[in-house]
Amino acid sequence: MIKPLVDRLVYGILKMPHGAVFSEALDFFLYDTVKIFLLLCGIIFIVSFIRSFFSPERTRSILSHKHKHAGNILAALLGIVTPFCSCSAIPLFLGFLEAGVPLGVTFSFLVASPMINEVALVMLWGLFGWRISLLYIGSGLIIAVFSGIIIGKLKIEDLIQKFEHKKQACCASSITQSFRTRIEYSRDYTVGILKHIWLYVIIGIGVGAWIHGYVPQDFLARVAGRGNWLAVPVAVLIGVPLYSNAAGVIPLVSALTGKGVAMGTALAFMMAVTALSLPEFFILKKVMKSKLLIIFASVVGLGIILTGYLFNFVLP
Repeated sequence: MIKPLVDRLVYGILKMPHGAVFSEALDFFLYDTVKIFLLLCGIIFIVSFIRSFFSPERTRSILSHKHKHAGNILAALLGIVTPFCSCSAIPLFLGFLEAGVPLGVTFSFLVASPMINEVALVMLWGLFGWRISLLYIGSGLIIAVFSGIIIGKLKIEDLIQKFEHKKQACCASSITQSFRTRIEYSRDYTVGILKHIWLYVIIGIGVGAWIHGYVPQDFLARVAGRGNWLAVPVAVLIGVPLYSNAAGVIPLVSALTGKGVAMGTALAFMMAVTALSLPEFFILKKVMKSKLLIIFASVVGLGIILTGYLFNFVLP
């Protein structure tokens, strides 16, 4: 439904020539922009309504009663359905530890929360379909669970820094809200998220449209195609110093794969940007010693690289 309307606008009303590079790039940009924002509005509203039932305190309470690997699995799952705002990341991390949640379980949450969120899922579903989305969820959960298990077995709790923190008002939520209050919260949260990420989305789609229209397919396929075994680790290394969120990266993934970049390589790049971003490390440095940061980055980075190779092997 959306595509015919966009095509009519570009090629009918605006009289852009078919097959021209700029016309194709503009059509790609407008179509992806409308589709992604419609999907984001609907899915973020639904997920935020579910989220209203999970305060940080309740999440901490649930995790503190789980033991062994079940705690890692539950923590990773909660990382998907409870995407707390960024101001809660450090207090929540410390709150888990103070409540007696094992370090490894806490790390499973820490990995899953930025990597697998409602924005990533809805955009992947809209651009690539349910199969890629489910594979991405599965791989992200596996990385989060096993990263937490490995870090937990290392017994490195002494590498956590002492850090004084205050509870942020924006992170407070109640589990005794009325239905109307939850609806209003979901509406306001959706609007707030869109205000926060709209520029990332536009920039990401814009860069993706430029790649789609102007970058030669043979160049990207040769540099980061399926035949280049170094493409996955290189993509991860490139993604680490970048700062963005899934909303800004996934349109690039769409454009890159459209130009011949292997899906696993593109997704490894996206995972590195969202789960191993350098700016996030500067924040985590306040609560972790350097040795723990290196261990964390190494374990998660290796998991992302292996996942990238797996995707390249499984997907045609």
